[in-house]
Amino acid sequence: MLLSIHINNYTLVESLEIEFSGGTTAITGETGAGKSLVLDALGMALGDRADVDTIRHGKERAEISATFDIREIAAAQQWLQDNDFDTGDECILRRLYSTEGRSKGYINGQPCTMQQLQSLGEMLTDIHSQHEHQSLLRRDTHRRLLDEYADSTALAEKVRHSFQQWNSNHKKLQRLLERTDELTARKELLTFQVAELEQLGLECDELESLENEQQTLANAEQILVDSQSVLAICDQADDFNVRAGINRALSILATLKHKPAPLSSAEELLNSALIQVEEAISEMEHHVDRFEANPQRLQEVEERLSAIFQLSRKHRVHASQLAETLIELKSELASLTDGGNSLEALQADVDRLSNEYTACAAQLTAARTRASTLMSAEINHQLHLLSMKGAELLVATTPITDGEFRATGAEDVEFLIATNPGQPHKALQKIASGGELSRVSLAIQVVAAAHSAIPTLIFDEVDVGIGGSTADIVGQLLKQLGQRGQVISVTHQPQVAAHAHHHYRASKVVDNGGAASLMTNLNQQQRIEELARMLGGATVTEQTLSHAAELLNLAST
Repeated sequence: MLLSIHINNYTLVESLEIEFSGGTTAITGETGAGKSLVLDALGMALGDRADVDTIRHGKERAEISATFDIREIAAAQQWLQDNDFDTGDECILRRLYSTEGRSKGYINGQPCTMQQLQSLGEMLTDIHSQHEHQSLLRRDTHRRLLDEYADSTALAEKVRHSFQQWNSNHKKLQRLLERTDELTARKELLTFQVAELEQLGLECDELESLENEQQTLANAEQILVDSQSVLAICDQADDFNVRAGINRALSILATLKHKPAPLSSAEELLNSALIQVEEAISEMEHHVDRFEANPQRLQEVEERLSAIFQLSRKHRVHASQLAETLIELKSELASLTDGGNSLEALQADVDRLSNEYTACAAQLTAARTRASTLMSAEINHQLHLLSMKGAELLVATTPITDGEFRATGAEDVEFLIATNPGQPHKALQKIASGGELSRVSLAIQVVAAAHSAIPTLIFDEVDVGIGGSTADIVGQLLKQLGQRGQVISVTHQPQVAAHAHHHYRASKVVDNGGAASLMTNLNQQQRIEELARMLGGATVTEQTLSHAAELLNLAST
């Protein structure tokens, strides 16, 4: 329940505090006096878009706060707890915004986003305005009101969530099915390529080994000739060879007496050289003895290399990367092979989600069907009270027959009306009279508000276009709603204001070249005077005062 609103530097208000009690509160005032000041300021506290033009002239920022009693609002208490805000019996929403365009929000003194203010505000207040006449022409509004009446909003959200899950997986499945032929062809190609590379059986470092062997075999004759020539130089030449030359040098050095140190060092080096030469001769003799040209092996090696390079060109990679290519192709083939299992699993998941959606939608259909009859009856009762005795409104639920799943459920919901007996029911926008639409809208809003779980209901000039006895009925209806919770009604109808439990008058005071908006909580005599002004206009006579007093007394009985 709304307890109070504090307003600072907002439009024509420098500082204003308005306190509210339970029951029905009427807010009236002269044209231009700011009757909607409370609702506009409250909208700011609840996260509406900040308009810097609403900041009082000469001030740098506006500040608005609203205090609510949330002891009986379990949803709000749970929301505060879930979002890590301080909880208690009261909740304070505060909004600051400056001429520079900066805006800040607070919940119980803690910083918050505008979206958080809006989310919490939806649990604290339910605002009905004359602008809802237009929204009531849309089917989306009809469906929402029926779900709220049926207490099936959570079930409708469950249907929407179930649809989203089914729809997402269904689209994935369709994309996979559309690619089945393409994937099958790719799988066949990969299978062939993997088999071809596996048959090649290229081993690690095999390419380098084959290339070295091919070079050796291809130059076998020249290698043998050169090897023999080197061997002759080192050991076999008759006229001179390296081994003989070193031995001769060592023999000369061995016979020297009193060798100087350099010659001794040279002798040691020659001995080492002789050992190296003898080892080289041994290696070359071993090589020459075993080495032979092998044309058949050369052909085998060159055929093997040809197969390797052919596949490397086919896959457009270096021959040394064929092993990595095989691993990549195997991985892709495995994913496509598993894709068959994924396709089956996805189909099973889509079937499961389809069954879940159908079950949830069936529950929602049953709830809507039951509620539509009761809601129609209640609205028609209100229409009868609002002097539309021949009118009949029908909350129609029409099953969807195209077989398609929809996020909104398995039926269309629309409010249809026949304004006169015997006429067919038609869509609300086909109502010719604006006054009739106003009364139909009011009847729907009253019924919707009566089933709202939100404790504070606000009506912003919803009685526009009506008057006389009909306005009196509207006042009675709002008073009845106020007995079950808190109702705040901005009205220009004296008959409506007379039925309120509390009455505020908005006024504008001009002083010293400046203007200010005031909100006055009226006592009994002041209420009579305000009702008289609303009845008689600028000139208030004894007769209008008497009429106003009578109007207030009748409303109080």
